[in-house]
Amino acid sequence: MRRFLATFAFLNIKPESMAQKPSIPKGTRDFSPEETARRNYIFDTIRESFRLFGYKQIETPAMENLSTLMGKYGEEGDKLLFKILNSGDFLKNVSDEEITGRNTTKLASALCEKGLRYDLTVPFARYVVQHRNDLQMPFKRFQIQPVWRADRPQKGRYREFYQCDADVVGSESLMNEVELLELIDFVFSRLNINVQLKLNNRKVLSGIAEAIGEPDKIADITVAIDKIDKIGIDNVNEELRSKGIPEKAIETLRPLLTLSGSNEQKMAVVADVLKDSETGLKGVEELKTVMTAFNDRGHICELDLDFSLARGLNYYTGTIIEVKAKDVAIGSITGGGRYDNLTGVFGMNGLSGVGISFGADRIYDVLTHLDLFPSTISSSVKVLFINFGDKEAEVAAKHIKTLRQAGIPAQLYPDQAKMKKQMGLADAEKIPFVAIIGDDEMKNGTVALKDMSSGEQRTVTPQELVEILK
Repeated sequence: MRRFLATFAFLNIKPESMAQKPSIPKGTRDFSPEETARRNYIFDTIRESFRLFGYKQIETPAMENLSTLMGKYGEEGDKLLFKILNSGDFLKNVSDEEITGRNTTKLASALCEKGLRYDLTVPFARYVVQHRNDLQMPFKRFQIQPVWRADRPQKGRYREFYQCDADVVGSESLMNEVELLELIDFVFSRLNINVQLKLNNRKVLSGIAEAIGEPDKIADITVAIDKIDKIGIDNVNEELRSKGIPEKAIETLRPLLTLSGSNEQKMAVVADVLKDSETGLKGVEELKTVMTAFNDRGHICELDLDFSLARGLNYYTGTIIEVKAKDVAIGSITGGGRYDNLTGVFGMNGLSGVGISFGADRIYDVLTHLDLFPSTISSSVKVLFINFGDKEAEVAAKHIKTLRQAGIPAQLYPDQAKMKKQMGLADAEKIPFVAIIGDDEMKNGTVALKDMSSGEQRTVTPQELVEILK
């Protein structure tokens, strides 16, 4: 004991600290069995939809080389990358002067060669370039994995969260956009979420910048107008003024950001404004093609042309997509768009693509708020066998094996406890059925099956048990 305490004293650790309550890093979460079942319901719905539309699943490592990640998300994005210390003696290539100089950027590059992925798009671009000789173009991929951002944790924003991405690369056809819109409509109709699908085109935004006489300020304009839902048109105008956009240009832009009427009426107004912009008119034609084809195929969701939609990402070059839940006040739950030459940063130029990303965490919040999760998904077990003793348990075990082979989750209460306690477990775990095997059931080769929701109990054969529980 003295040696044990001496070791802690040497390490400057107080023994009582061993008893401190454990915790997890801020911005991360544990998920209970019920929460995990609900999340899997979302992932399974999206995953199955991806497969039905012909997308193939890939996975990439949680950590990438920092050379892959740095410089792809802008200066702010680089600051939000979680960097991983080099293994072993990570200080061996760092001088004392560099340490005392406290130049964090320089130190990070010397101490860290790897980082946790920030999103799934850049790793996907790296994957395409690295495996280009093995891929058939166009390549349709989906990916459902966690990403990490060293952001300030707040409600609805976490440092670890999942993204569910689908992309098509190696094709410039606008039918890929149409199919992705169909995929979005398909997923949310399966989840029973009423959504509004917003649509825009980066070329239209470029054309608007030309039309108001500020083509060189396209980045400042898109960053500002992308905030219109959050801060309102007046604050957007203030931000534009702060970026040096003239008052006349702001006044010309304003009505385009607040257009009302049908999609066709909005399109007509914008087409007239952009009549002298070749780029802008190309964007209008692309929007018309996508919108017309999507409408012709039929859809459940509401489609809304929104010329303020920019999504703030400069690598979008064509169609821009955003989805919002109509019955819950929450941010976008899906987004994406067309990008050209994203793989160019890795030396593979000219490869166009289009993709979308479902926000699983926000979709979870929407389903929870609207109470749309199916009641059956909270329980992983379909039937609990009551344990009356060794002989009864042995018979129950044989039935359980048969049920499991038939794909029916079943379990035996492990102890010979009071009936009330065993039934209480089934009730607490929301197990829909309880199976009882007593003397009569053992003698007749039957099972007493109780429906926990209705309270109805009946005697069934082993074959009937399988059919009922299926």
